[in-house]
Amino acid sequence: MPIRLRIVALFALAGLLALPLADLTLAGHDPWAALARMGAGFLRPDFGAVDQIGRALASTVFFAIAGVALGGAAGFVMAPFLHLRGVRGLAIALRSVHELFWALLLLQVLGLGPLTGVLAIALPYAGIFAKVFAEQIEEVDPRPAQILPPRTGALSRFVFAQLPLAAGAMQSYTLYRLECGLRSSAVLGFVGLPTLGFQLDSFFRMGDYGAASAILICYVALIASLRLWMRRRLVPVWIAAAVVWLALIPTPPMGQGALWRFLSHDVIPAPLRDGWDAGAFADWLGPLLMQQVLPGLWATLLVAQIALVLTGLVALASFGLIVRRVTGRVGQALGHLGLVILRSLPDYMLAYLFLQIFGPSMLPAILALGLHNGAIIGHLLGREGEALVPRLRADAPRGTMLWLWELLPRLFGAFVALCLYRWEIILRETAVMGLLGVATLGFYIDGAMSELRLDRAVLLLLGAGALTVAVDAASRHLRARTDGRARATGRGTAQALAQDVGLRRT
Repeated sequence: MPIRLRIVALFALAGLLALPLADLTLAGHDPWAALARMGAGFLRPDFGAVDQIGRALASTVFFAIAGVALGGAAGFVMAPFLHLRGVRGLAIALRSVHELFWALLLLQVLGLGPLTGVLAIALPYAGIFAKVFAEQIEEVDPRPAQILPPRTGALSRFVFAQLPLAAGAMQSYTLYRLECGLRSSAVLGFVGLPTLGFQLDSFFRMGDYGAASAILICYVALIASLRLWMRRRLVPVWIAAAVVWLALIPTPPMGQGALWRFLSHDVIPAPLRDGWDAGAFADWLGPLLMQQVLPGLWATLLVAQIALVLTGLVALASFGLIVRRVTGRVGQALGHLGLVILRSLPDYMLAYLFLQIFGPSMLPAILALGLHNGAIIGHLLGREGEALVPRLRADAPRGTMLWLWELLPRLFGAFVALCLYRWEIILRETAVMGLLGVATLGFYIDGAMSELRLDRAVLLLLGAGALTVAVDAASRHLRARTDGRARATGRGTAQALAQDVGLRRT
């Protein structure tokens, strides 16, 4: 059996084995009644609260722009030095912690202000930018650098030979990362920052589904029109506007010494704050590992594995919908609309919506992760399928026959590679789903934060980061073995990442 089929079979089997162990109960809810109430409200969007929605929309945009700009600048500085162990370790540590977890930590030091939101986006994005920019630099044509004089310094070699060739890919990826930043910024509203997530949560709590529908429509329109309002020549204007807007948001005072107290007291394990005590530390660590860290890791793996299988099923079922030779002109338009909506809404926001329907269990998280990531992969595969030239021009198949017998075999390598790439992302998002009540690592982290037991929260975050790093390493190993990315799509790693949701440089 080919290596790609073995990998798919292995992950599918793991997902099937995880199903009986997952909590998929409906928690006493009547999902159809809840869905009917929400559907009735969503069909009548209420834009009456224009002022609230407009301010939340502006804050969402400006938090994203400021966070991506700061993270991109930091990642750009780190990228040429990513071969150094210390820089590489810093980048891994930054990107292994989700934006929401960074926000929860920063709230303890900086309070509920704009700096918290900007840094919550910028810190993990700096690690991501550093990794991708470094890959883009490595993939440029080496010949211009080779013809420079032997004594040319590394900085001059980078500026004059590598950067001009990588600049286009860097700009494309930055635009894509801005879309991710808009999703992250919206979700930060669920921890209290004044973005769209905060307004969405407020309207849902009031049962005002019409206003919630208006927010979702505005958000999808914002994402869909990104390439129209974010032009390269307007970037300085947008950044300046973000600085002015965020400076006007008030920050509650945190008191003097909050940062020093956080570093010198709060994050140190409680038994060690007055000196080293091995016995007390073991008594503190043992129950925490057995009752929170290990159960949280196990639940995170269960949800992520099932969600990954669902992601693959959604991608395989949807990519043909946007190929005109399969579904026709009308079907292609409808397919694009569905995939745009699913990939534009953050999976955390989708999980929040499903939570209102199905109640607190693993089911909302699995559905949200599978639909969102499956739509992203389905969109990419569909674009590749639309560009493929039929092998049998004289009698080229159409419809389902084309989908199953030509497109699927030719795109299978790209499908496996993209699923492996999204695996690490799904795992990070799964941990965060605990903030919604799912018993993943985020559930225990949120509990420790609410009890102000920051030492426990930091240990749980270390566990989440270690799991993310391990899965990322496994994913890279499997992608290297299949050699699917470059061979199947004609792009290198960085180019595939740069076009993860179909964004091209404007």
